Amino acid sequence: MRWRRAERPHMLAGAYALNSLTSQDRARFERHMARCRDCADRATEFVEVTAYLAAAVPVLPPAGLKYRTLSAAARVRQVPPVAGIRRRRERVRVSPRLAALAAVAASTCLVIATVLGFTARDAQRRLAQELQRGHQIAAILTARDAIMLDAPVKTGGNATVVMSGRERALVFAAAGLRRLPSSECYELWLIGPSGDHVAGMLPGQQSGKTGPVVAAGLTAGDRLGLSVEPAGGSAHPTSPMLLELAV
Repeated sequence: MRWRRAERPHMLAGAYALNSLTSQDRARFERHMARCRDCADRATEFVEVTAYLAAAVPVLPPAGLKYRTLSAAARVRQVPPVAGIRRRRERVRVSPRLAALAAVAASTCLVIATVLGFTARDAQRRLAQELQRGHQIAAILTARDAIMLDAPVKTGGNATVVMSGRERALVFAAAGLRRLPSSECYELWLIGPSGDHVAGMLPGQQSGKTGPVVAAGLTAGDRLGLSVEPAGGSAHPTSPMLLELAV
């Protein structure tokens, strides 16, 4: 089935990241992403943005911004059209020596392509994992029963949690956490009647923000905990909880 003009696949990365496509369109877009790296990168970026939008705070624009923007647009000239480019076909004579060099170059390129093939497959696997994680985040953020919780962390910073009972999962993000030495890390826990379970480890901070991290397998009565553990994580908490939320 071909895409209609209004359904150009390059325009569906945002809808794909928000998990708002039908199952048929999602499958078609995933087939398109397999051969379009731009759309794959764009979908991954959109997924990360949706996680931070959950904790966004609306801010009123400054007075007069609309007037200044319209005035500036009226003063900007349009870019002139690019003149057509004519192509000319010419017959090129190839010397035997050049042909031999070309054969050696082709063999070298074949070896490089083989090596890069393995690298590309590894990159594709990582991309598929990242997209799967992105789908989980989008499904939680857009769930009808999604609830957002906000709480301070004892040692500084603030945590935002979006949870969905229907998805049995939550998304955790934080800002302003105290930076830890390389020998320590932040670790998330699901604490319930059956004990504590590892829910995930927080990645390094970027511009003061940490996450998003998906914790799956929520059950009734669980609490979300955050603690500082040795680098690499622990099987059970070894320090007091810096944050504990009923989820």
